Amino acid sequence: MKLLMISGDRSILRGKRSAFWYTLQELRKHWDRIDIICPYARCDAPNKECHSSVPERDGGGEVHFHPSPHWLWYQPFWISKRGKALVAEHHHDVMTVHDYPPFYNGLGARWLAKATKLPFAIEVHHIVGYPHAASFIEWIGKLLSRLVLPRHAKRASAVRVVNEATKASLVAWGVQPEKISTVASFYLDRELLTKDVRPLASYDVSFCGRLVPNKQLYELIAAVADIPEVRLLIIGDGPERKRCEALVKKCGMGERAKFLGWLPTMEDVVGAVLTARIFVMNSLSEGGPRSALEAMGMGMPVIVTPVGIMPEVIEDGVNGILTDGTRGDLRRKIMRLIEDDAQRERLGKKAREILDRFDRPRLISRYADFLKSIASSQT
Repeated sequence: MKLLMISGDRSILRGKRSAFWYTLQELRKHWDRIDIICPYARCDAPNKECHSSVPERDGGGEVHFHPSPHWLWYQPFWISKRGKALVAEHHHDVMTVHDYPPFYNGLGARWLAKATKLPFAIEVHHIVGYPHAASFIEWIGKLLSRLVLPRHAKRASAVRVVNEATKASLVAWGVQPEKISTVASFYLDRELLTKDVRPLASYDVSFCGRLVPNKQLYELIAAVADIPEVRLLIIGDGPERKRCEALVKKCGMGERAKFLGWLPTMEDVVGAVLTARIFVMNSLSEGGPRSALEAMGMGMPVIVTPVGIMPEVIEDGVNGILTDGTRGDLRRKIMRLIEDDAQRERLGKKAREILDRFDRPRLISRYADFLKSIASSQT
């Protein structure tokens, strides 16, 4: 069977081994061919078409990327135009669409589905600004989601969400419950996350994620700054980096905070996260967060806000610690864990059980089955 994906992720074309890269390594084993239509990206391949690089021994079909030749304003038209040509040539069985503000993916997919009669699913991994908007832009995104997602869901054959909170929101907005399937996307690599070699702890707290407003990294920096001698490791990059670096300087943290930036492989990320004793993610809104689940899989004690899938997986004080994400609450809970070696060990041991729930091969197989069921229901 052949899959057509409409995605906003072009990290692979930019040479990054992102979460999407690792997902495709497993997903391709379930399809004869995967075509991915995405926005403009710099690419050295002829005609701006690229292939993911996967060893042949892994099996599975080829993965082809089709980035737009123009900027985002053209994306719905590119999805429709390029999609029609691909479907005519390769006769795809099903299409899946990652839909989010400003909804150019969903709009283009609707045009394409109408023209080709191709069954499709929309995927809602995260409602921007839910439950709390970090900026005016996120507030607008949340409003647009309320207006647009029910309309796109009505035209789709099925809707995929990755946590129950998102499903509840969509149902409240009028999407038919029977049309929604909760299919988790937090694919954890057991072999990678459970390696026996563990580096010596050089930091007390680690953070890993995009440096964007909804992550509230500034609250974490301020909390750590309040605790003498505690060191913070920040893994990731993004538009908030300069602001956060300025805050570190303003707080006089000096060498107590280090920014590593983007790391090239998941192996590098795991090695860095494990150099700390505690992992903290205090987001205002999330689908996961994936990095917190990965830290749990490594056996790290985690402090997280109750957003995304966290309320479904964290039992406060048993396999993790919940926080309201404010400076004072973070400070208290970080100090408590740093001072209690036994609790850190107990939390980390229990947290590792998350690997049984989010095993990568099993979850991606379920995802592929979900998409294939859409194709089968239309025949």
